[in-house]
Amino acid sequence: MHVCCGPCTLYPLGVLREEGIDVSGYFYNPNIHPYREFKRRIGSLVTLAEEKKFAVEIDRNYGLTQYLRKVVHNEEKRCSVCYDMRLTQVAKKAAEQEMDGFTTTLLYSKYQNHSLLKEKCSHLADRYGVEFLYRDFRKGWQQGIDESIAMKLYRQPYCGCIYSEQERYDKKLRKKMRQNRK
Repeated sequence: MHVCCGPCTLYPLGVLREEGIDVSGYFYNPNIHPYREFKRRIGSLVTLAEEKKFAVEIDRNYGLTQYLRKVVHNEEKRCSVCYDMRLTQVAKKAAEQEMDGFTTTLLYSKYQNHSLLKEKCSHLADRYGVEFLYRDFRKGWQQGIDESIAMKLYRQPYCGCIYSEQERYDKKLRKKMRQNRK
């Protein structure tokens, strides 16, 4: 399972374990900025992994340069580009390790584009010959939040990229972005 952070991992991990699925995680998120945020998210994930006995591989390479090279001048498609970067890595890793399938904690967020995620993951499943396990984890949004608060996990206020961080502060930009998505 691709994991973006500790709090977003809680609910999907619980659901998949309840289904009897043996889940391991892979943290690969070159989009996260600034570096302090990247480190805080890793720290939160390590705490969760220890407490929940969750095996997770963490790519600690700060990939901001790689991310920006792909996104700059493609800002209107930045989420699509970002999904490609991250999910290609998890699908490739799942195939290399002969896993039965892969999924992502991005499916937990009500702020992510589920139809685009499903489309990209289905394509990657075909490309790498490994099943994409789709679950709409959004129904557990509040449960995951409550559990992350109870565990005192760091909860981030934005997806991680510099553009979403800017949107947090720039109401005019947020309004324009919403209009462009319609």
